[in-house]
Amino acid sequence: MSKPALLILEDSTKFEGFSFGSDGETVGEVVFNTSMAGYQEILTDPSYIKQLVVMTYPMIGNYGVVPGDSESKKIHVAGFVVREYSKTFSSRDKAAVSLDSFLQEQGIMAIEGIDTRCLTRHLREKGVMRAGLSTHDLDPDSLLKKVLAFPSMSGQDLTRAVTCDAVGAYIAPEKVDFKVAALDCGIKENILRHLKNRNCQVTLYPAVTSADELLKTDVDGFFISNGPGDPAAAEQVIETLKGIIGKKPVFGICLGHQMLCNALGARTYKLKFGHRGGNHPVKNMDTGKIEISSQNHGFCVDEKSLPEDLEVTHLNLNDMTIEGVRHKKYPVFSVQYHPENAPGPHDSEYIFDDFIRMLRDSG
Repeated sequence: MSKPALLILEDSTKFEGFSFGSDGETVGEVVFNTSMAGYQEILTDPSYIKQLVVMTYPMIGNYGVVPGDSESKKIHVAGFVVREYSKTFSSRDKAAVSLDSFLQEQGIMAIEGIDTRCLTRHLREKGVMRAGLSTHDLDPDSLLKKVLAFPSMSGQDLTRAVTCDAVGAYIAPEKVDFKVAALDCGIKENILRHLKNRNCQVTLYPAVTSADELLKTDVDGFFISNGPGDPAAAEQVIETLKGIIGKKPVFGICLGHQMLCNALGARTYKLKFGHRGGNHPVKNMDTGKIEISSQNHGFCVDEKSLPEDLEVTHLNLNDMTIEGVRHKKYPVFSVQYHPENAPGPHDSEYIFDDFIRMLRDSG
């Protein structure tokens, strides 16, 4: 049976509900995601480590959890918050399991029965903040002390917490046109699928890999992955990027985009409540076309800090923040959003084709 659960924010705002998944206690940064589906991909996205994710869509779990749809080998969120958990599910995949079982197997806490609309409005007005979720400690004052002891996301380099342990090759395509070294800062599975489907043989490298090590590899280009934490705090990765820029083509997504911009002299800053969901409009400045994009980031590149040799290629139409840049001299480009669309629309898959053209042109 469900147990009473308490969610408390660092400003003392509290929400009482009922638990599903695992019992226990967890603390992290509470953020919201506006996707209507894709909760499995969200839960297993390494970029969500140390975060409690609130789903704005009111019913979650109705199609279960399907093997092969995860973005990594495990759940990375610190906790999960929904309005209503669907205890029954329907899926075409006979191997599907319930969301509750999936969370229990990995010891992840979740809470249902709270007003997620109210919580989301609060986070939009006040900004994302630290929070605690517990089935053990239902004393608001006691749980709040634990929340306040948790460090802010700003200043945290979390790439080492999610990167691969050693150099390793992703499953190679039948036909290899290009070899790509991917710096794994929390890479998503669907990014690797897109590269493989375009005949790229991808080798993953830990986030701590130096520029000298990467430049010794026999590859056609470099990919810098998404990931969690404050991009400016990932100083070792930024130093590595400084060493490879201009040597071979470089493509970055999300955190990779932010760190590339840091390496080129731009600054990043923390957004009030971030961009997370599968419905964000982005304008392609080259074509004038509007894409509906998948996004998951809490930091952003400061346009005023861009060096002259970086040009903006994409803009977010909700708040006019930078969604993509391109170097005027070197074969380097990056996007803030997620063209691999997991979860989300397929409007931006062409970004991977742009990388392939860059590899071909630089060959």
